[in-house]
Amino acid sequence: MVIERIECPADVKALSRSELDALAREIRDMLVVTCSRNGGHLAPNLGVVELTLALHRTLNLPPDKIVWDVSHQSYVHKILTGRRDRFHTLRKGGGISGFSMRSESPYDVFGAGHASTSVSSALGMAIARDLAGRDETIVAVLGDGALTGGLAYEAINNAGQLGSNFIVILNDNEMSIAPNVGSIASYLSVIRSKHFANVARERAKDVLHRLPFGGIARKAFQAAEMGAMHFVSPVEKTTVIFEELGFRYMGPVDGHNIDALVEAVEAAKGIEGPVLLHVRTIKGRGYEPAESDSRTFHGCGAFDVENGKLEVKPNARPTFSDAFADAMNVVAAKDARVIGITAAMPDGTKLAKFGKRFPERFFDVGIAEAHAVCFAAGAASAGLRPVCAIYSTFLQRAYDQVVHDVCVQELPVIFCMDRAGFVGDDGPTHMGLYDIAYLRALPGMTIMAPRCEEELLPISSTRSRSISQRRFGIREARARDATSVKSRPSSTARHRSCATGRASRFSLSGTPVTSRSMPTIYWRRYAAGMAGCRRSSTLASPGRSTKRCSNDSPRATT
Repeated sequence: MVIERIECPADVKALSRSELDALAREIRDMLVVTCSRNGGHLAPNLGVVELTLALHRTLNLPPDKIVWDVSHQSYVHKILTGRRDRFHTLRKGGGISGFSMRSESPYDVFGAGHASTSVSSALGMAIARDLAGRDETIVAVLGDGALTGGLAYEAINNAGQLGSNFIVILNDNEMSIAPNVGSIASYLSVIRSKHFANVARERAKDVLHRLPFGGIARKAFQAAEMGAMHFVSPVEKTTVIFEELGFRYMGPVDGHNIDALVEAVEAAKGIEGPVLLHVRTIKGRGYEPAESDSRTFHGCGAFDVENGKLEVKPNARPTFSDAFADAMNVVAAKDARVIGITAAMPDGTKLAKFGKRFPERFFDVGIAEAHAVCFAAGAASAGLRPVCAIYSTFLQRAYDQVVHDVCVQELPVIFCMDRAGFVGDDGPTHMGLYDIAYLRALPGMTIMAPRCEEELLPISSTRSRSISQRRFGIREARARDATSVKSRPSSTARHRSCATGRASRFSLSGTPVTSRSMPTIYWRRYAAGMAGCRRSSTLASPGRSTKRCSNDSPRATT
């Protein structure tokens, strides 16, 4: 097998063209088999096999550098950089990470787990290279979904001003996790359909560069370059946005044609200043179940390779995310002011269920957590009751907005923080470990850790009249712990179980179940950090309440 001969990027350069195609097939097989056992980000990695091979064939790694945005699509890069023999340990304890880790390999030049960071970090590396007088090539691989995040534009704006040589590869597969949203997604769809626009641009540049003018006059005419392109190719939209920001645009290029990719990257290396290379790929390429349903296979659990069916445990218990989805629908049916907001995670937070029932009150703002929170604050100031469903780890990106736009203005925004606490296989970038520490310091913020569905959403039931004007952070753990029962216990029994750290559990969709509290050891890990901070806000923790739980008030300590 060709893949067994690959220990470093230099081995990729030594392959014949036919061997390169064989390697691509073998890598896809390895990706499918490993992810079928361990879970992982299968579809994104299937989509970048040829792109990764082209980069490894063209660049001189490791002096040259590849920065992967989010880095969940770096599996192929890991296989090609000496980690093939350990790839079966992907996302396992003691194994290799599902994301780039500087501590794992010298080829992982920048750790990542959040989106839109690659252009900023790659630009920083390019400036460091320039100041040191070196000439290595820096490449940032940016997904089109990451273009919904403001950090990417801040970096692009700065890069155009600085003019340093580096390459941004826009990996355009029309998806992040869910389909991309917003005007940028529409803009890219137009660029994809205008293949002749780039050809027209080159023709316009060729005409201008043949004119016998000196340096000053030539610079003046370069300012008219985009106008000349529009004259030659008067399309509705072209690549103006990237050119106006100071980047040389190239593409679109077929992201599964290795020869075209190699040629494009080589050409980009020879251009002065920042270059944006637009590459079109198909998410899930080469494995039919992932290609036809890339949303499910973006980040999946174990599955059957033969038919692509995800493994489902018998009598699987509902998660807090499932309970949250049911609670949102119940609350929204009672209160027309309730809206749901997510930052490109409608499936992970289960807010998609709310979106199907109340599409006019569902808002996916893209990978833009800071905007999501400020947007929610604005809605709350106008009388709505926004619920922000954001992973705990991603809410960190909007801390300024939580402080300045929500808490300082005393606006009633509810934050449902999915994946709070330890999340296991996604590693340190996705752990929800800090929300208690950074939210407890804020004025008027109540932090809750519900142990049953009835406590999940504090604006539900009769509680909404008394607390809907407050700010809440609701921690949703990843634990599943429910079994069906036949009847609803009495209120007295529920009251007694709350006091002992156990609570009966009822699905807000109508299915009665029971539940134990979250594991006590989970909360003991926070005990030391919570001990001296009890005056700043409120906190719910199963089995550790300072007051008894009643049917009309959420369980939180004050």
